[in-house]
Amino acid sequence: MKIAVAGAGYVGLSLAVLLAQKTAVTLVDTDREKIALLKQGKSPIRDPEIEEYLSHKALKLTVTANAEEAYAKADYVIVAVPTDYDRERNFFDTTAVAAVIETVLRVNPEAVLVIKSTVPVGYTEETAERYAGASLLFCPEFLRESRALYDNLHPSRILVGYGKPYPGLRKKAEEFAFLLREGALEPSVPVLIMHAAEAEAVKLFANTYLALRVSYFNELDTYAEAKGLNPRQIIEGVCLDPRIGGHYNNPSFGYGGYCLPKDTKQLLANYRDIPEKLIGAIVESNRTRKDFVARQVWEKAGKESPVIGIYRLTMKEGSDNFRQSSVRGIMRRLREKGAKLLIYEPLLGGREMFEGIRVLRDLESFKRETDCILANRYDRCLDDVREKVYTRDLYGRN
Repeated sequence: MKIAVAGAGYVGLSLAVLLAQKTAVTLVDTDREKIALLKQGKSPIRDPEIEEYLSHKALKLTVTANAEEAYAKADYVIVAVPTDYDRERNFFDTTAVAAVIETVLRVNPEAVLVIKSTVPVGYTEETAERYAGASLLFCPEFLRESRALYDNLHPSRILVGYGKPYPGLRKKAEEFAFLLREGALEPSVPVLIMHAAEAEAVKLFANTYLALRVSYFNELDTYAEAKGLNPRQIIEGVCLDPRIGGHYNNPSFGYGGYCLPKDTKQLLANYRDIPEKLIGAIVESNRTRKDFVARQVWEKAGKESPVIGIYRLTMKEGSDNFRQSSVRGIMRRLREKGAKLLIYEPLLGGREMFEGIRVLRDLESFKRETDCILANRYDRCLDDVREKVYTRDLYGRN
């Protein structure tokens, strides 16, 4: 058994490491810097389990930029390339997925293609029809940033969907599910085999529910702040109901990151001709929350042209991802109002500017030069300037 993985991001790298415990895996990426780090046993992304496994485990893992050679020898090719949301088309941009599929079919038409990238509902079956004879599976991922390998080692469930029912394709779906379960540390994890469109829908609906939960507690917090109430008391009273529970309830500036913003919009796009109110409201709620936070920060700064500090660009503690971080939407709104922004973000290294905004590397200078500090997640290092920090982090956790 040989497996190739296209894409060394959170999804592809964590899967490659998981499967390479017992199976020969070739990880393909075009980023030479990533490849160089991986060949030294170093992770190009922040993830404690990936870092530990790369440095201390005996893995059957090869890393290369030669995609055709890797795909030509593979029994399974896992497609884990980005599918960013295209605002112009109101749909996922699946160009990168299609490019991998076409390359694999050219050099190794017998390989089973497993799509891990998030795609619109119906994409796998439509693609199987377009490329007659292609063996396509869809296997959604349910990973957290910076804990991707942990979540693969301790999965809540394994889902594999198959496209057109070519002879033996369901068996291939079961075989791939077995490979994932074999690499995990949860031998009794539930496994579901279903049609690809159903698996695609599970992915989008699951992430949209998470976005709904974030939005719910953010709107609760908005109400409490506007009315001068204690949001923590309300949240604790609500969450003591066991049907609700005390998880995923810490207010923030909005949901962000790799998945939730784009997946909610994609699910809404899939509702084109279907009645709905809730899915659209979840998407709109995230914009409304950012509008509210921007107004509150402006009022707290209390000046005509305030200097507002952005403490960290990352979406959450332990992450090195700035993409679609909720604080960036608030930054855009504050700049439009006329605020001058300063950024403190150690992960920017020696950069002097970020998107036209000055970056300070010295925390004390950052504190001194700002009228108000915006912190999506609070850190004790801000205790001495707590009075000018605006955060909605009630629990000190992600």
